[in-house]
Parts: sequence; C-alpha cells; structure tokens
Amino acid sequence: MPKWLKIYMSGVMMGAADVIPGVSGGTIAFILGVYDRLIAALSGVNKQSLTMLVKGDIKALWRHFDGAFLLSLGAGIATSIVGIAGLITHLLATYPEYVWSFFFGLILASAYFLIGHIERFSLRHFLTLVVGIAIGASLSLVVPIQVNTTYSMVFFSGVIAICAMILPGISGSFLLLMMGMYGFILGAVKDFNFAVIGVFAVGALVGLLSFSKVLQYLLEHAKSLTLSALIGIMVGALVKVWPWKVVDSWTQIGSKKLPVEEHLILPWHTSSYHFTTDLLLPLGFMIIGFMIVFLISYIFLRNTDK
Repeated sequence: MPKWLKIYMSGVMMGAADVIPGVSGGTIAFILGVYDRLIAALSGVNKQSLTMLVKGDIKALWRHFDGAFLLSLGAGIATSIVGIAGLITHLLATYPEYVWSFFFGLILASAYFLIGHIERFSLRHFLTLVVGIAIGASLSLVVPIQVNTTYSMVFFSGVIAICAMILPGISGSFLLLMMGMYGFILGAVKDFNFAVIGVFAVGALVGLLSFSKVLQYLLEHAKSLTLSALIGIMVGALVKVWPWKVVDSWTQIGSKKLPVEEHLILPWHTSSYHFTTDLLLPLGFMIIGFMIVFLISYIFLRNTDK
C-alpha cells in the first residue's frame, strides 16, 4: 500500500471517529501511528515558518508543515465526515450495542498497545495513569448542559472541540454535546450559516495551533508520563462506550435523537435479555475490535516512516 494511501485511510478512520460523541480521532491517530507526526506538523507555526512566509518561500513552507502528510490526512478526514459519518450514525441508531462493543474493544486494545511503548513503567507512571482514568471517566459521565449560543461561546467551543479531537481519549463532539453546542454547530453546518461556521473555524484554528505546541512539548520532554496520562484518559473514556446502557433522557437535534442521560448496566440486565444477541454477539464485536488494532498496526506501521 502506498504511503499516501495509508495516510489517507488513517484520515478516513479519524474522521469517522470524530463525528461520534464518545470516540476520539486522536485515539485513532495513536493506534495508526500517525499521532506524533500530526502534532509535529500542526505545531510548525514559529519564527522560522513566519520568515518563510514573509519571503514567499512556499516550497520550504510546505516542507516545514509536512504539507503532503497534512493534505492526505485532511482529505481522508473530510471524505469520512461527508461519506461515512452518516453510515456510522445509522449503525449506532440501529445496532448500538454492536457498534459500541466494537469501539470498546478497539480502545481497550489501543490502550494495551500503547502501554507497551512506555519504557521502565514505574509507580509515577501508574499514578499518572490513575489520574488520567479519573479524568476520562469524569468527562464521560458529565451530563450535557445548555449555554447561550453567543459568538464568543461559538469561538470558545471551537477551541475546546479541536483540542479534544487531537487529544486521545476525549471526544470533541462529546464535549460540544456536553456544552450544549453540538446541535447548534451541527445546525449551522447544515444551514450553511457561514458566520457561525467562520467563528467556530477561527476558534478551532487558534486551539489547534496553540494546543498542538503544548502536546509537542510534553511528548518531547515528558513522553512516558504524557503517554501514561493519555492512556489513562482513553481507559476512563471506556465508560462512555460501554455497550450495555439504558438511556434515561433524550434530546432532539434536528432529525437526530441523542442521549442526554444514561446509566450503565450488565448485559443480562437488559430488557428481554437474549444470550446470543445481548451477550455473545457484543462480545464477538468487542474481540473483533480488539484484534483489529493489531492488524491495523501491522498494516499501517510496518515499514512506515515515522
């Protein structure tokens, strides 16, 4: 498989994850081995890049920002959001237990996979992991609120959402839902409200350029502890993707009906429990999700330049 196609397909999978409240595109980037390169490319705004821009050296600027990589990845994300997001939304509405089971296995395996990259795992790594789990679980259990949809809030939403989207374990779309802005932003995109879309995009750009630098610094100077925290957040976020749950209340956003409050249950506590459909099949999808991480890592990471 050509390198550009691997990067494009990575973007497709990241885009599919980003539109689902509860799953992070950053998690997928970690699994596929493109996370470090993505953060390095996004954090390229510095004195050197500004000098290139002033001089009009577009070729050097393109190389500086790893333009070919960002273009292929961005094209994949855009393709996924336009073409695949609707399918995933349909599957979540029709077969929620199976889809969430698949993502549960995928995220669990990715956490296991990443722990193996931490050298000399110690007590401080364990404690950082525990703190990350607490943060991830807390964010997953937060009940969505409703805020005033002012332009300043739209800008702030863009900053928060994009930071979450590049942070493994935290879903940007879920944070928008938690802030009560998911439906408003979704409606603005659907209605082509360019004023709202523009303010949100500026906020996302500011968040992307600033937060990516923070992440790059942490990965360069405290990589093992940063990985421990991110893995912990991913594990904590499993609360959100637990397949067996009961929705206590819903919210209607346009034509979409989204859960607001829900509580987790054991599979045999589901209504009209059936061993095959309520336990065996979800466990099967969970195992598929778990195993596919290692298959993907083999295909995408084998002989691939970091």
